[in-house]
Amino acid sequence: MDYHFYYHTMADGTVKQVNPFSGVEVWSVSGRGNKPLSDTLRSPESYSVERQDPESYCAFCRARYFETAPEKARVILDSGRYQTLHRVSPADYYSTTPVFRRISNLFEILSVDYWRRNYNYKLSARNLRWKEDYLAQEVGLKHVMDLLDYKLRRTGKSDEEIAAITAEEKFLFADAFFGGGHEMITVAPHFKLGEGRPTALFSTADMSDEEHFQYYTFIIDAMEDIASNNRYVRSISVFKNWLRPAGATFDHLHTQIVAIDEWGESMERQIKMVVQDKNVYNAYGPNFAGHNNLVFAENDYALAFVGIGHRYPTIEIFSKSINARPGDHTDLEVRGMSDLVRAVHAAVSGDTSVNEEWHHTPMDSIFKIPWHVFIKLRINTPAGFEGGTNIFINPITPVGLRDKIVPQMYILRSAGRIASTIRIAEECHLLPNPLHYYKTT
Repeated sequence: MDYHFYYHTMADGTVKQVNPFSGVEVWSVSGRGNKPLSDTLRSPESYSVERQDPESYCAFCRARYFETAPEKARVILDSGRYQTLHRVSPADYYSTTPVFRRISNLFEILSVDYWRRNYNYKLSARNLRWKEDYLAQEVGLKHVMDLLDYKLRRTGKSDEEIAAITAEEKFLFADAFFGGGHEMITVAPHFKLGEGRPTALFSTADMSDEEHFQYYTFIIDAMEDIASNNRYVRSISVFKNWLRPAGATFDHLHTQIVAIDEWGESMERQIKMVVQDKNVYNAYGPNFAGHNNLVFAENDYALAFVGIGHRYPTIEIFSKSINARPGDHTDLEVRGMSDLVRAVHAAVSGDTSVNEEWHHTPMDSIFKIPWHVFIKLRINTPAGFEGGTNIFINPITPVGLRDKIVPQMYILRSAGRIASTIRIAEECHLLPNPLHYYKTT
């Protein structure tokens, strides 16, 4: 394999990398990666807010449910069992305590109007019934009208212009809340508490393995539901922006789900690579990473390694399953991915700003790529050198990132804070071609 073209170390320690799938060129320059991963963020002790019960720090908090769109679903914990409640009535918002909530993004990337104008999209019969039932309740009608007025003001419309919009037009605008394709899954706590006071933001690292598995299951259910209610969806983007350096509007844990009507250039390129060599993800994923000692964790269902050729230090977690789409995975396979992703978040710590990105086979592709998750550490800022050369400076070498993560994972596993089924560093089996996506049943 021509691995040397994509990854080699210069005499002075500079590591030059080209991502095999994207073609992005990255240099990790010796001496620039010595700072801690989280030193770009404020310390937990800097939070000076008073405890609020119920929490009311942002629009995702419990006291402010009516500042977000109508709930498409929520997960509750009842007598030790997780249950999902669908299309929650506004009168029942405070009847149960959600662990996770599924809501539309008020400011969509691809709006309902995009789908309506380009594809003549209409709400499904099920979502239309939900909308009618919701608006038939006085509290639901007020909720939706208040949100629409808020959105219209944010677009620059005056109170007079808003007042001139007819009720029928507003009802049509409200389709975005009941059948839009840009959603968010929010997590209940805003802060962790210590001695009764907020001490740090609640992050993925603070979830239990079971909570994170339920979170992943809820995200996958939302993806399936979006697709079943919009025939024009071809792919679905799932991502999490954690903290402001990663692009988060709210410092409150949430994941975004966006339906898209095309694959995008990057996915088109990757599918072409699979057509030419159906084992390409093994060849330039775990086989490549294992050859360079970059695989650092695995379980029976997934593995994790440091990626090369990324603008930000990146950890890649791949499903080993024959199933390529998240919704086709068994519960055990989802749990295997979930455990490993959460373990990486815990090793990185919730004080580090990250993007979490899901990558998987598009809905209408007959060629498969494995489900994989990128965790990108937003600890560097591309600047003038990158713009002028199209060579990106990554402050940590792949080996350096591995060596920061592995000791933390040992500590976490010994303390029982990550799954005991995770094998770390030299415990990993490193079998050739461990990803089974290319196989047929």
